[in-house]
Amino acid sequence: MKTSVIIPVKSFHKSKTRLQLSEEKTIKLCKLLLREVIRTVSESGLIDKVIVVTNEDQISDIIEEYDCKKILDLNEKSVNDAVGLAESYLIENEFTHSIVLPLDVPFFYPEDIKRLLDFSGEKSVVIIPSRHFDGTNALLRTPINSMKPRYDEGSYRFQVESAKNYDVKISVGLIYRLMLDIDNVEDLEFVIKQNIKSEFCEKIQEIIQ
Repeated sequence: MKTSVIIPVKSFHKSKTRLQLSEEKTIKLCKLLLREVIRTVSESGLIDKVIVVTNEDQISDIIEEYDCKKILDLNEKSVNDAVGLAESYLIENEFTHSIVLPLDVPFFYPEDIKRLLDFSGEKSVVIIPSRHFDGTNALLRTPINSMKPRYDEGSYRFQVESAKNYDVKISVGLIYRLMLDIDNVEDLEFVIKQNIKSEFCEKIQEIIQ
């Protein structure tokens, strides 16, 4: 078993526009979210390599600190393309499991990675939807090219639809902390009220004030 996490990271100045923050605050928030996701993944002890697919040059310190692999995404066309860029590296290096995580799902704990991996089998796809069931907050594929991702189309159901075209077991996992994301102002207010990782929530509030 050789497991990777793929994190597609759009250039910060193009990110999180629905939060209606200044560019300076958006950059600070995105860096905070990314660092927390990578830190938590690393602390699980279950991931062999974190792959960051990006054209953002302000995250070199995070990548170096956690020994991530950076794959350049010059075009930033879509999450699907970003995931595809990582697949060649993963196949070449004989990875067996691939988890796609966005940077805006920082509220999970290391044990949630174990719970997610426990759902997987020899030929399987595990999908964690957002709390509104209108997006995909985590996608675990075994093997790593066991289905063609369909991000950027809305509902997690598009992932299920794609996976049905392949000979794989399909599971939808309801892991609450992984279902929390920050996509708009409503999400931001909701997750802060949940106060999961209280010190981290305080850091978010310091930025957005």
